[in-house]
Amino acid sequence: MKAVSRKILEQVIAATTEPVLVVRIDQPDWPVVLANPAFKTIGNDDVLGKPFADVVEAISGRELALEVSETVRSREEASLPIESNGREFLLALRPLRLDDNSDPSYYAVYWRSGAGGGSAEGAEMHHALLKAKRRIRDLSRDDPVTGLLNARAFADVFEHDWAVAQREKGKLSLVTFVLNDFSAYLQVFGRHATDSCLRRVGQAIRRCLRRASDVVARPDGERFIVLSHASDEDGVREFASRISTAVRELGLHHPRSDSSKFVTVSYDVSVADVSAEKRDARQFLKELLDSIAE
Repeated sequence: MKAVSRKILEQVIAATTEPVLVVRIDQPDWPVVLANPAFKTIGNDDVLGKPFADVVEAISGRELALEVSETVRSREEASLPIESNGREFLLALRPLRLDDNSDPSYYAVYWRSGAGGGSAEGAEMHHALLKAKRRIRDLSRDDPVTGLLNARAFADVFEHDWAVAQREKGKLSLVTFVLNDFSAYLQVFGRHATDSCLRRVGQAIRRCLRRASDVVARPDGERFIVLSHASDEDGVREFASRISTAVRELGLHHPRSDSSKFVTVSYDVSVADVSAEKRDARQFLKELLDSIAE
């Protein structure tokens, strides 16, 4: 069977009554490349070229945008129950591959009302299955203390984004954070309270991310790392300073800190011109993390 032309596909999608977006995920910020007329019922019709995470955030809020971004980064299918404009939908995300062995270059996104043509029981079972698969994925990708990405998952994300930036001749920014006087905090309060502190700091950093496509991870111990596609070093430093302030404003008491009576973080900023880099992504990341004082 011959490949169906883009014109035919556009007509088919345009005739679909459920809102549909097609997103390109092999480019920075995952731009929307196609939106059908039905999408106007839930969102702005001027979305072509806009970052996908920003579009979702405008419709359903930042938390959903973060969850959707994590799904896209995992390159897996997902189904999420949501509400938009007083209506209930099942947000379905499906990776699109040119063949069985290739990485997906696009995602199709559907806002499905009801069971989408099948039985309610079938839709519920499908959603439960996808939720279970997502949970299994998260157990292997998440840091068990903070719920952020772990070192291995972050390295996978970084390698993918590095390859995109290299092709697009772009830059990537990394901000590393270290909890000050961490071992002293552990000695005073013990492991349970320290884990709680790490979770709250991780949540504070996550709330400060400027876009849902930004990524934060806890590679180990007292260290956190943020990946952004921002290329302006002064802007990235200002962003890192805001995060540092947000952590201090948590007001977590630290009686043995040498710098403050509260828990604070130190940070370092690195902006990589990927196309000019002689190191590969994994070597760059390893050297960066190794340079951070334990």
